[in-house]
Amino acid sequence: MGKLKELEKCLKRGRVYRRVDLEQWSNAVDRHLGELVQKGTLQKLSHGLYYYPKETAFGFAPPDEKVLVRSFLKDDEFLLTSLNAYNTLGVGTTQLYNKRLVYNHKRHGEFELGGRKFFFHAKPRFPKKLTPEFLLVDLVNNLGALAENPKEVLSKVETKARTMDVKKLQKTVKAYGGVKAKKVFTPMLNKMEQRQYAQ
Repeated sequence: MGKLKELEKCLKRGRVYRRVDLEQWSNAVDRHLGELVQKGTLQKLSHGLYYYPKETAFGFAPPDEKVLVRSFLKDDEFLLTSLNAYNTLGVGTTQLYNKRLVYNHKRHGEFELGGRKFFFHAKPRFPKKLTPEFLLVDLVNNLGALAENPKEVLSKVETKARTMDVKKLQKTVKAYGGVKAKKVFTPMLNKMEQRQYAQ
């Protein structure tokens, strides 16, 4: 029992642990993990991933999504977003989706972590943080996944693009646009550039 208590003392509330992280404090990690999960001290999030819940006035807080993804991927190279983020652009998307997207360099596929579904997309490039330009390009990349009428959304995308910095948007399309996005934005950006030169 002493070893289990020692392991418990090393745990910090609000942290997500991989099984390998706990091996340094335990000589029987699988048995100890089983006992801690049974006691309710740790929550099993997915295979080899555990959470030591943080207590709040309202009960136990769920793990922070970024902490969860960071522990799962074992690095910081990812961008966490959602299809709901497009609703901030004002281009007619209003649906709410229970879908979290994780752009990263390692994993691809759907994974359930702590009862939440994450869709991991392995991509060669993605920005460090969300920008309006990236969201607009990403919306066109993911147009087929949206519930709204694509034609209506695309007409509003053009209106929105006209309010943006041409150079910034060009760079974003070049860096992160898929085939469809490049096809949509190239004539749009050419028109915007011509308009700028005419002024």
